[in-house]
Amino acid sequence: MRKIVLLMASVLTLGAATAGCGISSSDKSSLTIYTARDKELAQGVVDAFEKANPDYKGKVRLLTLGAQEALERVTAEKGRPQADIWWGGTRQQFVQATNAGLVSEAPAEVTNSIPAKYRDPQGRWVGEMLLDEVIFYNDKMLKPEQAPKDWDDLIKPEFKNKIIIRDVAASGTMRSIYSAMIARKSKGGDPAAGYDWLRRLDANTKVYAANPTDLYLRIQRQEAPLTVWNLQDAMLQKKKSNAPFSVVSPASGVPQLVDGVAKVAKGPNSKGADAFLKFLLGKDEQKKLAEEWFQIPTVQGASEPSWLAPLKLHEMPVDWDLAASKETDWISHWSAAIKNKG
Repeated sequence: MRKIVLLMASVLTLGAATAGCGISSSDKSSLTIYTARDKELAQGVVDAFEKANPDYKGKVRLLTLGAQEALERVTAEKGRPQADIWWGGTRQQFVQATNAGLVSEAPAEVTNSIPAKYRDPQGRWVGEMLLDEVIFYNDKMLKPEQAPKDWDDLIKPEFKNKIIIRDVAASGTMRSIYSAMIARKSKGGDPAAGYDWLRRLDANTKVYAANPTDLYLRIQRQEAPLTVWNLQDAMLQKKKSNAPFSVVSPASGVPQLVDGVAKVAKGPNSKGADAFLKFLLGKDEQKKLAEEWFQIPTVQGASEPSWLAPLKLHEMPVDWDLAASKETDWISHWSAAIKNKG
């Protein structure tokens, strides 16, 4: 009940904020985007979109949220949508949103540019990029030979209190990583072995960071050397703040998420949402994001970025349909029965 009250309060807050800055949720000449993307990345895309679409100059409002928070917000606003675009979330989250009628079809030219395996069959969400989930560490605290070589190394005794994890339940990234870890251990859909693995990881976890920024700062302050997170953000932190982060290419592979974007169903500006999707998923913008912002594009014709091959990553097989169907139950069990119990 408390979460529902807080979400409804946030809806009212957004309405007041948009009215205060001259952008009304019912103003069809404006565009409101909920995004889980890096703020600087997202603002750069918006600036380029406004330059290419002068009618929207100064009329695009970005609201940065965690992917799970974005899903919860769009859900709470279903009766009166405030956003036009939800940009950044996992396949599992967009499947949930699709089943709940929260998102609607992208323009055909966008849907047709994305391979079928990276989108909803009806185009109600599309994958913008592939997001590899990796291990990374503070290379001032560990030498390469001391770092884990695979996922199962993380639960070894020598890494006790040497791991910091972004708090899981509120993070689409962490929910996906933990779901992948359970799915790979599950036999016939039984999560028991996966739960046991996470229990042992919890025993080695020093602290759960409140948000990504907290995670990066704690590792840079050398509170502990190790974490699991997405490749893009690790690379961005290294580039933007010279963070001493080194990426591990796990021997058994990396869970590879489809990270997507969608038009909010019955959002105030459907036409503007279509225009933004066409711009964002265009080959030129995707090539730029790949090289400058460490994205792995899904758009056909947008070539693999030059920085990727040297990392020698390969995909871990994950039953994402199983993960999508069980994620809520699995993460609820982790929160109630495993977190901080090690």
